[in-house]
Amino acid sequence: MKHYQTSRLNEAIDVSIPFHQSDTLNFMGDQVTDFDPQTRSGQIKWLRSTRKPRLAFNQYDFFIEPAQSWEFPVEYPESPVMPFDISFVTPRTARIRIQTRRKVAKEQPSLMISGEISEDTSWTSATQNEHGYVWESPFGKVELGLHPFHLTFKDANGKILTQTWHHKDTFSLQNMYPVPFSFARSIQDMSHKIAATFSLSPGEKIYGTGESFTGLNKRGQRIDLWTRDSLSVQTGDMYKPIPFFLSSRQYGMFIHSTAPMTLDIGKEYDAANTIYMDDDSMDLFFFGDPKEVLGEYTALTGKSPVPPLWSFGLWMSRITYDSEAQTREVAQKLQEHQIPCDVIHLDTGWFEEDWRCDYEFSHTRFDDPRKMIEDLRKQGLRVSLWQIPYFTPTNRYFQELIDKGLVVTDPDGNLPTEDAILDFSNPETVAWYQEKIAELLEMGVSAIKADFGEGAPIFGRFHSGQSGRLEHNLYPLRYNKAVADVTERVNGEHIIWARSAWAGSQRYPIHWGGDTENTDSAMLACLRAALSIGLSGFTYWSHDIGGFVKESPEALYRRWMPFGMLTSHSRCHGAPPKEPWAYSDSFIDDFRAAAEMKYKLMPYIYTQAYLSSQAGHPLLRAMFLEFPDDPTCWMIEDQYFFGSDILVAPLFEETDHRIVYLPQGQWVDYQTGAVYEGQQWLTIQAGQIPIIMLVRAGASIPHVEAALTTDHIDWEKVSITNYTNEGITQGQGKFYHPLRQDWVEVN
Repeated sequence: MKHYQTSRLNEAIDVSIPFHQSDTLNFMGDQVTDFDPQTRSGQIKWLRSTRKPRLAFNQYDFFIEPAQSWEFPVEYPESPVMPFDISFVTPRTARIRIQTRRKVAKEQPSLMISGEISEDTSWTSATQNEHGYVWESPFGKVELGLHPFHLTFKDANGKILTQTWHHKDTFSLQNMYPVPFSFARSIQDMSHKIAATFSLSPGEKIYGTGESFTGLNKRGQRIDLWTRDSLSVQTGDMYKPIPFFLSSRQYGMFIHSTAPMTLDIGKEYDAANTIYMDDDSMDLFFFGDPKEVLGEYTALTGKSPVPPLWSFGLWMSRITYDSEAQTREVAQKLQEHQIPCDVIHLDTGWFEEDWRCDYEFSHTRFDDPRKMIEDLRKQGLRVSLWQIPYFTPTNRYFQELIDKGLVVTDPDGNLPTEDAILDFSNPETVAWYQEKIAELLEMGVSAIKADFGEGAPIFGRFHSGQSGRLEHNLYPLRYNKAVADVTERVNGEHIIWARSAWAGSQRYPIHWGGDTENTDSAMLACLRAALSIGLSGFTYWSHDIGGFVKESPEALYRRWMPFGMLTSHSRCHGAPPKEPWAYSDSFIDDFRAAAEMKYKLMPYIYTQAYLSSQAGHPLLRAMFLEFPDDPTCWMIEDQYFFGSDILVAPLFEETDHRIVYLPQGQWVDYQTGAVYEGQQWLTIQAGQIPIIMLVRAGASIPHVEAALTTDHIDWEKVSITNYTNEGITQGQGKFYHPLRQDWVEVN
């Protein structure tokens, strides 16, 4: 059984710890042997080493020293030689596979990969030089050094993007920094853990790693890639860690694994980026402008399909509507106050017992749920339902799931926790679960909220034959897929509403940002998370507008609302009240104005969604995705692009103005028509809607008259608004028509 240094169940795992312990045996990637340039395969010799303590001037430190084997029998290799290979997937993508021990388990198809991985033939044959071999494509070079082992990645002009770190490369008096490209063998369970160390250049910035709430630039951070119920948006824990990152030097890496990982991105040693993996093999994809990197990564792991049009409208929810009367009242109030909305979400209270998920409406509080759903649908409103994959002992399905063998067990065949946890690696479990979900969808439900999914126990045993070490992070992807597949089969639409995710989950939109505090800083953390997950391959994202944990302060909610409307998907959710009519009359007016703004922008939003899905780009974009040559844009985390043409700067404190950075060009205020010169910082006043929106001069933005639901939008009345350095005028252009699924010209 694997040894994990955690103090509580489902705590994030710091995989770097064994590499800093004196009782761990280390093997450093030293040299390449038996390399065949035709097959691009060979072996790496791993140099046995240990850490020796040294006292010097009243200070103890540890140093790496070569070690001799004292193992018996002597057949055990002192410095093992293990396979590795290089392959090329596209002209921009190289794949590196490294093993540290012989494989016994049969390799399973990867759920993270979309389609088949093919061999690209545009790379040149190997060219030999004094150090090893070089391969080239029109977009870059890969160099392999043999003695010592080195991998160097260059762009088409020969600039080094990054390279591996050999133990002889250190310039530090403390030669254990940085940890070189190596693996550690535990004396407790003989498990292997890999440290793949790459160089970081001066000024280099790293982005991505999933829905991270910490600073957008990850350099200087240590990040544990371990799905966890964060219970907050202001810690390092993540609902959606993704083993992918991209660099300001215009490359990206994807670690093709579900094992626990820790990324030390220049925290321990400023010039080194170390990927620590709790695995005995590494499968690394190297991608080499940021937009192209995202396109390559999503070509490999899948792009987000465009969700149905109605999903881009407002979702109204709270913890929780718990009766048919409440639900109908919300629908009536939305219409009474003329507030555009498309979805009413029923959270934890639609069962007979709150939170006890049994897939059945309460008989005492919902008189006729099928008719309720039908009636709401006639108004243009859809219904979304909450559920979870965990079953408490009082749940009526608890024993059935155990008896049928549909749950995760411990190594002895018992439950590893108090709950019965669905084992989505078991096809029979998926079939049982999808049957329950299908009954709800056939009743008329439009979307299923796939809550939780971060708690698959690490000591669990799964039908796949794997332990929680490899299934824990994979669990959200299996869960997302199960919900998405049955929804598409019954309703014909690509949509879920999920909290947890892993690499590949972007194929199953939509994901939201978890349990947000009701504070200014949490609002900003939500934007950082949106930008980070967008830089991890996810096109669509949402969050709980106004915050989740407590009642939203009116002033905060007023500023948060337009920010929430200018994300791909917009949901008001959390502790009650969330409905605008529970606040002041002026708040209702401001709420309505923000919602109407989004509905008027629906042709632009849907067009940008289509384009973004095709390219694998996010709808909410970090500034540098649109202006990669502007160094300032790489530093900004409190403003963003909504699609390609609208720059958004939310108000993160109680004020009506803020400092905004404008990139090169001219920018037109969406609300006032004021024109600003770019490439400068400016203090800009928010318009009537409390947010700053600036349109790129020269852009043509399609609009339509606001409607109470997307079903009621008249798509024959789309108009084009031109934003120029002379102001705002009506013009001509085109948009992607959501009903015709084609481009339409507007004159």
